[in-house]
Amino acid sequence: MVTHDARPATAHPVTAPGPTQVLLVEDDDADALLVEELLLDAAAAVTLHRARSLAEAKPLLSSVTCVLLDLGLPDTRELEELPGVRWLAEHMPRLAVVVLTGVADEHLGAAAVRAGAQDYLVKGQVDGPLLNRVIRYAVERRRSEEIQSQLREAQIYARENSRLERGLLPSPLLWDPRLTVATQYRPGGGQMQLGGDFFDVIEAADGWVHAVVGDVCGRGPEEAALGVCLRVAWRTMVLAGRPMADVLSAVQQVLEHERHEERMFATLCMMSIAPDRSHGRLHLAGHPQPLLIGPGGVRELVAPVSPPPGISHARDWPSSEVALGDGWSLIMYTDGLVEGRIGEGPERLGSEGLTDIIRAFLGSTRVMRPAERKQRDEHLLGWLVGHVRELNGGDLDDDLAVLALGFSSTAGG
Repeated sequence: MVTHDARPATAHPVTAPGPTQVLLVEDDDADALLVEELLLDAAAAVTLHRARSLAEAKPLLSSVTCVLLDLGLPDTRELEELPGVRWLAEHMPRLAVVVLTGVADEHLGAAAVRAGAQDYLVKGQVDGPLLNRVIRYAVERRRSEEIQSQLREAQIYARENSRLERGLLPSPLLWDPRLTVATQYRPGGGQMQLGGDFFDVIEAADGWVHAVVGDVCGRGPEEAALGVCLRVAWRTMVLAGRPMADVLSAVQQVLEHERHEERMFATLCMMSIAPDRSHGRLHLAGHPQPLLIGPGGVRELVAPVSPPPGISHARDWPSSEVALGDGWSLIMYTDGLVEGRIGEGPERLGSEGLTDIIRAFLGSTRVMRPAERKQRDEHLLGWLVGHVRELNGGDLDDDLAVLALGFSSTAGG
């Protein structure tokens, strides 16, 4: 055991297991000497630091693992409210705390454990092995509590993410067997935290199919929750049979009322496909243009672009009629897919680079029968996300969502 005077310690990287760093907060020199001797007699693997008050101890707390706290200190006992223990539990929760109390105040030991300490000892009833054992037990108990707390937080976080993911990325609502859907979603930065990217596909009672991909600016639980609100509003209005201009106006109104910051906005790409599946109507609200894969190759679909909801209060939602053909796949995506870098320079992939990648994939893939379109689209999206990530040199900074809606004139496509 090594004893040090109370002075701020400089943190150093830990390269191998060493003695437990223990801070004794004790104003009585005789009691402090007794603790030191007990640990020496027990040959404890402990480096003991000393402070005479909690105020003196505070600069040292970041460099120790366990605190031996005398409850008789003037600044640790006040009307039996145990302010020292409560302060440590609130501000230094990673530390193991063992309180030292006199025989007359033994009841305070149990109160200290309820207040956040890991254990307590009564002065005059302690020997070296017991003190050493209590310190080791307190440290291991605190580590176990921390691991359990982290596990509970991870479980809560996973459940919240699962609920948000179901809200952002729902199952398509389709009855036409000639239509297929493939999707990909990746959080940005290699994190598990969801952002505000969302998509949805619905076949209405009149046979029209409506697909949307949206992107709430930013990443985090607030953005994800807002994305869920917008998608649910969109689906509700579509199922109610409202005109698409009314649908977009409703999404805009929900965003303006539900966002937690005035600067938040969302971009949207919405495609409405006619019952004969040969043509559709495209709306763009500050969003990247979708790509159409057909017998003639890959091309961007063009439509007038209205401001994103949240940037300005749009009243008109212009659209464009687009021809689709007999067999096709529509690729709708958020900008996280095209904003990745190409190598180490500042150049971004962009929509042209994305189109080139898809063309390269199609050129290396055999021509599939219509019934194999879903398999091809699923393979394409998985390969596309992986290739974009590889070009970026790792995880993309922004979240990405990609939706491939395919049609084959033969059922089962």
